Amino acid sequence: MSKIKETSTNYANKQALADECLEVYAANIIGGQWALVICSWLMNGKLRFGELKKHLPNITERMLTLQLRKLEEDKIVKRTIYAEVPLRVEYELTAIGLELRPIINALESWGVKHKSLLGEF
Repeated sequence: MSKIKETSTNYANKQALADECLEVYAANIIGGQWALVICSWLMNGKLRFGELKKHLPNITERMLTLQLRKLEEDKIVKRTIYAEVPLRVEYELTAIGLELRPIINALESWGVKHKSLLGEF
């Protein structure tokens, strides 16, 4: 995952735009290549890391870990660790994460319409 250095002009511009435009702020949280699809799978309920990985075969374990940590940091995903042997960890959407459902559904509908305009369906 490429990360913009916090000292770069690009980072400063991105931060200023996010501060001024709440749509950009929101898009920055869920807009990555993997964040939206992870949220889409978690809309169906709790999943373990391995289950998420099966749904996303092209993501590396490292990238999945990084994305889950970022979504957890942004309070979109909650991680629960169960003190069992073997250790069990489950991921689920938080209350604010669940509020993404209509947004994700709307993006899906828009994607279907846009692809049909391009003749890809």
